[in-house]
Amino acid sequence: MSNEEQQIRGVRADDRTDRHDRAAARHDGRVLPDDDIRARVQQVAVRQQRFERHLARALEVDAAGLEAMDHLISTGPATPTELARRLEISTAAMTLVLNRLEAAGHVRRERHPSDGRKLVVTAAERSSDRAYDLVLPLIDGMEAIVDDLGPDERATVQAFLDRLIGVYDDAMG
Repeated sequence: MSNEEQQIRGVRADDRTDRHDRAAARHDGRVLPDDDIRARVQQVAVRQQRFERHLARALEVDAAGLEAMDHLISTGPATPTELARRLEISTAAMTLVLNRLEAAGHVRRERHPSDGRKLVVTAAERSSDRAYDLVLPLIDGMEAIVDDLGPDERATVQAFLDRLIGVYDDAMG
């Protein structure tokens, strides 16, 4: 094997080790190097997923049910078809999600006020209040962090997040 091939293999092995170390740190909470922004972004994503699972467990719903409730709470009542489009699932699957949510008392289905052929789904007030109580510490914590940023820090963080959002959008085509 040539010197160049050995160097390339060494770099690839280093990359795999680096990825492995970062993945392990993400999952076991190991302290990350000061300059490892990428791993911190990954930690935020992992924590967001954990928080969503925590929220779903606390509300006793599955992931699709949590997403439907999030939509209903944040944007208001919707038809089952609108919810199915939002969740990118079939209307038949949405019916199953709504059946589970309704049985648990999280939503109610009523006739559309201007088109009696349609149904409108609304989040139950008790469930909305419970979800809000669970999410409020996260919202308050983020607001406190943002409030502590100076104008230059805000501009830097905002520019970074805008670019990160663009990367996600580009990756999804």
